[in-house]
Amino acid sequence: MAQGLLQETKKSMRTGRAVCPMRAELHAGLSAEVAAISPKYFYDPLGSKLFEAICALPEYYPTRTEAAIFAQHAGDIAATVGSGVTLIDLGAGNCAKAAALFPALTPRQYVPIDISAEFLREAVSGLRQKFPALPMQEIAMDFSSSLQLPATVGRDNRLFFYPGSSLGNFAPEEALQFLRRMRHGLQLGESGGVLLGVDLVKDKAVLDAAYDDALGVTAAFNRNILLHVNRLLEADFNLDDWEHYGFFNPERQRVEMHLQARREVGVTWCDGGARRFRRGERIHTENSYKFTPEGFGELLKQAGFGQCTMWFDPNQWFMVCHAKPV
Repeated sequence: MAQGLLQETKKSMRTGRAVCPMRAELHAGLSAEVAAISPKYFYDPLGSKLFEAICALPEYYPTRTEAAIFAQHAGDIAATVGSGVTLIDLGAGNCAKAAALFPALTPRQYVPIDISAEFLREAVSGLRQKFPALPMQEIAMDFSSSLQLPATVGRDNRLFFYPGSSLGNFAPEEALQFLRRMRHGLQLGESGGVLLGVDLVKDKAVLDAAYDDALGVTAAFNRNILLHVNRLLEADFNLDDWEHYGFFNPERQRVEMHLQARREVGVTWCDGGARRFRRGERIHTENSYKFTPEGFGELLKQAGFGQCTMWFDPNQWFMVCHAKPV
């Protein structure tokens, strides 16, 4: 999706051509026994801005906790990673997390990747003014299933940067496969590595509040996915029919987010798609798996990484991890 999900969708609507993979994925998710929408569809321009607002909420500890780890251990992280990396920022968003590391890491190239093309372009435009000497190449793509990068991305000493515990949005086997794709993307023996933010298992009350804040920003973020699906799939979801439901599932060690029908409601979408939802029936929109340091280390080992270094906050709520390929 070289021009980004939104641009491709607008083009298809002008030409009357369906965006087959995207529409097929959404149709399959909405038609499944337990309806689901991939969390990657959260991030249209409004969704990206709502997520920025979530990161500023008092209940949402991951962003500030991770930032504090980077700030406290920047020198040690830079010494471990090494200078002159090709910094590949997965799910870059507003690029702020990577930019905060520029002075310590001194990358030779910055490659932010995000599914929201318009939001990414605006962020990189501002970043180029602040760091004019740093070569940057933004890439609008869905990297959840492929990490094929253009030849203009430096091949030597790549560092895949995936903060915010975004890896937790994948199911365990999917997370393993994603790490293996990063391992394959390093290409050149043992050069380069990964720098990951990892949310750790903790008290249920802390996790529940982080994903269901009192102000309702997370609820707005979750419900906005339906507006995005309306545009992408020509659907007729009505936000008034749906409420946010987010909670920590301790048995599966994950936070779950759902949209729950407030009443019985019918929904239609393009190509004859339709479904009737019962009152209380849910659409599963996100999982956010939480890890233990030992469990995450084993996951990295299975994916082909070793030489793992971990940094923690004082409460051990969050972890930043660097690993090199073996």
